Amino acid sequence: MKYLIFLLTIILSLGFTGCGKDSGINPLPNFDAMWDYSQPDSTEMRFKEILPLITQTNEFKVDEQYKAELLTQIARAQGMQGKFDEAAINLQQAENLIKENMPVAQIRYYLEKGRLLNAMGEKENAAKTFLKAYEYGLENKLDLYTIDAVHMLGIVEPPEKQIEWNLIAFYLVEKSEDPRCQSWLGALANNIGWTYFDLDDYDKALVFFQKGYDWRQTQLDEEATRIAKWSVARCLRALERYDDALQMQLELENEIMEKQLDQDGYVYEELAELYSIKNDRLKMQKYANLAYDLLSQDSWLAENQPERLERMKNLGK
Repeated sequence: MKYLIFLLTIILSLGFTGCGKDSGINPLPNFDAMWDYSQPDSTEMRFKEILPLITQTNEFKVDEQYKAELLTQIARAQGMQGKFDEAAINLQQAENLIKENMPVAQIRYYLEKGRLLNAMGEKENAAKTFLKAYEYGLENKLDLYTIDAVHMLGIVEPPEKQIEWNLIAFYLVEKSEDPRCQSWLGALANNIGWTYFDLDDYDKALVFFQKGYDWRQTQLDEEATRIAKWSVARCLRALERYDDALQMQLELENEIMEKQLDQDGYVYEELAELYSIKNDRLKMQKYANLAYDLLSQDSWLAENQPERLERMKNLGK
């Protein structure tokens, strides 16, 4: 679930608004408020429906900054779907529109260019682009987007640098006067937690996972809260606090059943691992089979971590 969590915390934490207009005659929509990060395909379609409004120059004054920003978000939605060529075309169109007096459009272009490069596996070039966004954001006092750039640097850089970048992002959030920046706390805590986890520093990882979970509980996003809780429980298993970890995973399972939510293969995977440790063969097999049935449908996991699927398959026998 770790890499799913990275993705989800990135997309669940970005509920900020950009340049969408909300006043005047025939206003152009606030497209940032239209984002559904769990459904990039439908989001792309909604964004594309706005484009004709911009080009109807008889009724609307053409706003090149608005269009440039919108194109970067169309590219983002396409990149999330693996439509890299289409995303690159839209980013090029956005770049062609950007002028010196469009700082927000410029930094959003850098951000989405970096995300596209990262999605294509070009991490070194992605890091250079995110660094450019970071420096540009500092220079132009664009706190919200500067934090986004640092957050992405904390993902694409090697683990030994990730901590430094994410701690810088924490500092920027704390000192920023922009209240929208507070929405980054959950994602940053999560990413710092996983970086410490990768470095086998589970005690520090737990501190940040717990901070993220505590913050998520103050928000209204139940899915993000469940993800944060799962992370705490996973770290507890790494710390050999098996009873605490089991209790939290069972609480997640109960919540899923009571609220009739979609089954979660990652919760079942953890339950299978915990019952394996406790030598409860029947429950181990039950949850391993449930986990395998669900996680085998995850193409990313099958391609990048097939050993986890194989383990669930073997535990289920």
